[in-house]
Amino acid sequence: MLALFAKFFEKNKNILLAIEFLLLCVVLPTVIIVNRLAPYMLLFLWLAALYCAYHLWKGSSKNFAKDTWKWHAVNKENMMKIIPRWLLACAGMWLFMYFYDPSKLFIILYERPMALPMIFLLYPLLSALPQELIFCSFFFHRYKPFMNSDVTRIIASAMVFAYAHVLYINWVAPLFSFIGGLIFAHTYAKTRSLALVTVEHALYGNAMFLIGMGHYFWSGAVP
Repeated sequence: MLALFAKFFEKNKNILLAIEFLLLCVVLPTVIIVNRLAPYMLLFLWLAALYCAYHLWKGSSKNFAKDTWKWHAVNKENMMKIIPRWLLACAGMWLFMYFYDPSKLFIILYERPMALPMIFLLYPLLSALPQELIFCSFFFHRYKPFMNSDVTRIIASAMVFAYAHVLYINWVAPLFSFIGGLIFAHTYAKTRSLALVTVEHALYGNAMFLIGMGHYFWSGAVP
């Protein structure tokens, strides 16, 4: 039975991958959006991340952890590319909040300053890491058969990353997520390093919460 299934999968691999792509990247986010399941976002995120990690591990021919993380990419050369555009992005987020929603500018710093250290510590581990595992490491590896160029994968990754953020029911989250998705996917395409892209994502996410834009990425704000 298993041999027949394996043979069927091999012959119809691209079709099954396309179905998986639709279920994971379109159907699941749509169910969450329609049913207003944003409060359970972390649960869905980690279940999806575990599924993706399993397939990455299963498809790894050598050392899964070493091949996936690639900590050596977190070096001075790469960080000197990341930091300037991150600072520019921080200025952009500040300007956006200053003109669009000044009442929330640095709101956590003013109202709940003791929450910031916990956000800075937990966001990279609980949110940035599983997101990059799904939308970069898994996405680039798993869907390579029908996305045969890095440019295609970068754009597709950013689009599904943005769609996943529609669950917050505002236009700010998906728009800025698309921009962030392009940045993160581009970094991953250049380095294939989950470690580096997670560090980069964490920088943007933590800055976002500090500046006050985190309100638009917080499940508690979903109507």
